[in-house]
Amino acid sequence: MPGSVPMNLPNLVSLSRLVLAVAFVAIADDGVRVALIVAAGFTDFLDGWLARRHNTFSSMGALIDPIADRAFVLTALSVYLYDGKITTPEYFIVLSRDLATAIGFFVARIVPWLRPAVFQARMLGKSVTVLQLTLLVLVVLWPAPVRFLVIAIGVLSAASIVDYTLALWNRARDANAESREDSGPPIAPS
Repeated sequence: MPGSVPMNLPNLVSLSRLVLAVAFVAIADDGVRVALIVAAGFTDFLDGWLARRHNTFSSMGALIDPIADRAFVLTALSVYLYDGKITTPEYFIVLSRDLATAIGFFVARIVPWLRPAVFQARMLGKSVTVLQLTLLVLVVLWPAPVRFLVIAIGVLSAASIVDYTLALWNRARDANAESREDSGPPIAPS
C-alpha cells in the first residue's frame, strides 16, 4: 500500500518503546520502572541488530527508532521531574541534545540547501543515549552520582550537538556538490 509504514520486525521493536513509555507513566513502582528502562535499552539495541542481521533497513525505520528513543527518555524524565526526583535544570541539561537535534531536523527540512542531508546516528549521540538511560536507572537505585552524571551528559551533549551539526553541514555540502556535478558544467550565455 503506497505511503504505508513498512512494519518489519525492527520497526515493531522500535515502536514497542512507545508502549514502554506509557507503562512508565501508568506504573509508579520503582522496580517496575527500572525494568522498563532496561527493556527500553534492550529494544534500542535489538532493533538495530535485527535490521543489520536481516538487512531490513528503511528510511521509516531510521525515523521511528530515534523518535521512539526520545519519546521514552522524555516521558521517563518528565515523570521524574513531576515526582521531584530530578530538578528542572537537570531535566533540561539531560534533554539538551534531544532538543537541539529536534530543532536541527526541522531547520534542515526548512532550509533548501540542507534538505539533501541525511540524518544518521552518530557515536557521540549514542553515548548520550546510553548515559541518559543509565541516569534514569540511577535516579531510582543510587541517586548520589546523579548530579555528576547530569554534568557528564551536558558536556557530552554539547560535543554531540557540535558533531551532529558538522556532520549535517558536511553531508549537505557534499550532496549539493554531487548535485552540481551531475547537472554538468554551467552553460555559458551566448
